[in-house]
This record gives sequence, C-alpha cells and structure tokens, in this order.
Amino acid sequence: MDTKKENIWNVPNALSIYRILALPFIIYAIYVGDKPLFITLLSINLITDILDGLIARVFRLQTEFGARLDSLADIGTYIMAFAGMIMLEKSFVMEHRIEFSLLIGMWLLPQLVSLIRFRRFPSFHLWSYKVTGYVQGIFIFTFFIFGVSTIYFYIMLVISLLAYMEELLLVSILPKLRSNVKSSLFVWNKSKE
Repeated sequence: MDTKKENIWNVPNALSIYRILALPFIIYAIYVGDKPLFITLLSINLITDILDGLIARVFRLQTEFGARLDSLADIGTYIMAFAGMIMLEKSFVMEHRIEFSLLIGMWLLPQLVSLIRFRRFPSFHLWSYKVTGYVQGIFIFTFFIFGVSTIYFYIMLVISLLAYMEELLLVSILPKLRSNVKSSLFVWNKSKE
C-alpha cells in the first residue's frame, strides 16, 4: 500500500492515538500504586483496541499507517500491562517469575527479530494475537478485581506462547514484512500457489 494515498485521518487511528496518549497516565497510576486507576485506564485501552480494529474492518478504513500505529499502541499497552503486574503485584509475579520471564521473553523475541531483519516492529494483526489480547485482558482485569485463578493463568500462558511462536515463525521466514497477515496458514497457502 502506498501510504501517501491513504486517508489516515479516521476514527480507528484516533483510537490508536488515544491509546498511545493514555500511556503516561497508566505509568503514573503504576508509579503511585493506584490499582483502580491502573485497571480502569488499561481496560479502556483494551476496549479501544477492540473497537479500532472492528471499526477499521467494518468501514474499510484499514491502512498501512493505521496497522503500524495500532501495533505501536499495542506494544505500549502490553508493556504497561506487564509493568503494572510487576510493580503492583510483586508477590504473584515473583511466585511465578519463570512463567513471567518466559512470557516476556517469548513476546520480545519476535519483536527483536523483526527489528533486526526489517528495522520495524511487526504489524501482522494475527488472529492468534487477537485471541491472546482478549485472554490476557480478561486475566489482568479479573486478577485485579477478583484475585488470581491459577488455572486461567496457565491457560493464558499457553495461548500467549503459541501466538508468540506464530509471530516468531513469520518474522523469521517472510522475505518482506507485511501488515494484516491474519494467520501463518494464509502465508503457507500463498507460498503453495
């Protein structure tokens, strides 16, 4: 797509910009230890993430710029979610430090491979990442509101790791980074054609 011809002034991009602008306020909530403010702001970011993608698809407002902007907002929200867990729930994170280290490491690996190979973060918008976003969002929200569900924590962990492995596979094998790939199956099927 030629970004010069794209209409980047649309609602989905405005929602992504909001998510980026909300990050300093989430940092503030983490810094002062305000759990209700943290979970409120993070939940709004997660909801606007769902909305921006839905609006972009329904009204055909998907752009290369929007995909990259959304991915940047996703990365910021993701980092804030983990930072909030680490800073506001230290005992739980320390008790599960191996799992959290694996989760963070496996998320970082495809980001780093993409930066090295393509000099930018991936913006695939994989279905597995969408599922992971919902599962992680529900985990964080319910954790801060109701407390931990160990079974759900491990379900979230497995789903997340599978999505990160799919992204790692794609950034490792694709000759050129593309946006809105949806699934490694699409890449596999296109390579067979």
